[in-house]
Amino acid sequence: MKTFSIGGVHPSENKLTAGSPIVVLPRPDEVVLPLNQHIGAPARPVVKVGDHVVRGQMIAEPDGFVSVPVHTPVSGKVVKIDKCKTPQGVPADAVYIKSDDEDRRRDEETVATLSPVRDEATVEALDSKEIVEIIRDAGIVGMGGAAFPTHVKLSPPEGMAPELVIVNGAECEPYLTCDDAVMRACPAEIVRGTRLLMRAAGVSRGVIAVENNKPEAIAALSAAAASVPGVEVMTLKVKYPQGGEKQLIEAVTGREVPSGALPVSTGVIVQNVATALAVERAVVYGEPLMERVMTLVSPGKAGNYQVSVGMSMRDMVGEFSSEVGKIIVGGPMMGRSASNLDTPVVKSTSGLLLFPASESRRPEIEPCIRCGACVDACPMGLEPYLLSTLSRLHRFDEAKEQKIANCIMCGSCSYACPSSRPVLDFIRIGRATVMETLHK
Repeated sequence: MKTFSIGGVHPSENKLTAGSPIVVLPRPDEVVLPLNQHIGAPARPVVKVGDHVVRGQMIAEPDGFVSVPVHTPVSGKVVKIDKCKTPQGVPADAVYIKSDDEDRRRDEETVATLSPVRDEATVEALDSKEIVEIIRDAGIVGMGGAAFPTHVKLSPPEGMAPELVIVNGAECEPYLTCDDAVMRACPAEIVRGTRLLMRAAGVSRGVIAVENNKPEAIAALSAAAASVPGVEVMTLKVKYPQGGEKQLIEAVTGREVPSGALPVSTGVIVQNVATALAVERAVVYGEPLMERVMTLVSPGKAGNYQVSVGMSMRDMVGEFSSEVGKIIVGGPMMGRSASNLDTPVVKSTSGLLLFPASESRRPEIEPCIRCGACVDACPMGLEPYLLSTLSRLHRFDEAKEQKIANCIMCGSCSYACPSSRPVLDFIRIGRATVMETLHK
């Protein structure tokens, strides 16, 4: 089995919800829809306060090429257009929509009678440009965490011709099992989505890459792909961060993405398995991206849940008796801590982890002993201890020279540190500062 060659760590998997079925949560009474749920320019609202909207309606349009529309997952009334707090902890413009009993009844009927809007012959007749346009209009982004607009990835710069699409089913983050659940529940749909991504990119080969700790998903996908030309399922070794885009490209193809280059420069486009499923639903059923499956682990509730984008995380969790000491949006390695649950689910929210206070105490930070454990762990071949120190001292020009921009912020350095130093926390600050100067 294949894997990447430099660094990597083996944190405890803690896949507590592995094997859990996907539970569909009821649509909420209110959704809060941030307009910047993606990398790029925020969407522009096309509704106003007082408007009545229906499920699936576009409520904000893209503002430029690197931007996507936002759609409402519920019918209801626009009650406010105002700031909200996003899972990233920053304020953003958002559309607030409230639904009543009649709206919810209509939505349930709509979902219950959902049927394809394109038959097989119509889907097969679509050309690459038409598929990309459908993906763009559906507001689809990378659902593994990066939230990069999918149509942009499928439209590489001139002179960069892709030859392979990799669909990322590694899901190497501890605790998270939402991709595993989707692969087990919807293997045929993911394979169809993979084929559509291949056709959109103009390539004849697609690989669905899955770590070998997901045997049921591998078996289900292999059976679904057996008679589909050009699509194969590849089993990878378990190692973090196997799901990193550059690490996955190396594991599958043996090619290294050059420093500062786009991954497509190696001839590869990478998409997440949930993104492939969203593409299938958009092309076949006409469904925009307005729901997603995510993993919840909390003191009173754990599983994989299909939730509406814009649903409050507090509503999702419900009531629980234990005192929560730490909230993480995403996984424990690359996710972000949150101060409370008053934030909406967005298109890239893969998980929500709530830990009791008894499990949330951070070890005492000790001085760096220059042991090199973080260097050995870094999958990008960097020197994290140095980048962290330079960032802490605000020596950003030196950090730039040490290629801090190449950091993928996987957290392997912090995990490996025997002194419990917040290595990545300082690197994040330094990298953000350096990236801001590079983009000016």
